[in-house]
Amino acid sequence: MANYRKGRVDEQMTRETAAILREIKDPRIQKHLVTVTASEVTADLKYAKIYFSVVGADADPAEVKAGLESARGFIRARLARTLNLRLTPELSFHYDPSAEHGAHILHLLRETEVPSDD
Repeated sequence: MANYRKGRVDEQMTRETAAILREIKDPRIQKHLVTVTASEVTADLKYAKIYFSVVGADADPAEVKAGLESARGFIRARLARTLNLRLTPELSFHYDPSAEHGAHILHLLRETEVPSDD
């Protein structure tokens, strides 16, 4: 499969999964701000890794992942309807700590700011 097609499928999978997550009624997902950061589909389109991040001080990524795992069938069925693919990939969910890491870096940079002498 051409590399540009895989990139397009990755992007469409990310957008569609993010839209589907807003419809899930599971309280483990609904009470937190869950963001789909990326998706990675294998070249044969049989498997897909969905990367997510969770915002909030009390957010537990393991709890959100458990909610996503239990909703995997619903998400996959909705993706099958919206994506125009011969096969709908098997989904696996992975926590992406990059947003949390970025917030930590920003906090460190703000701590080291030097006041200007105006």
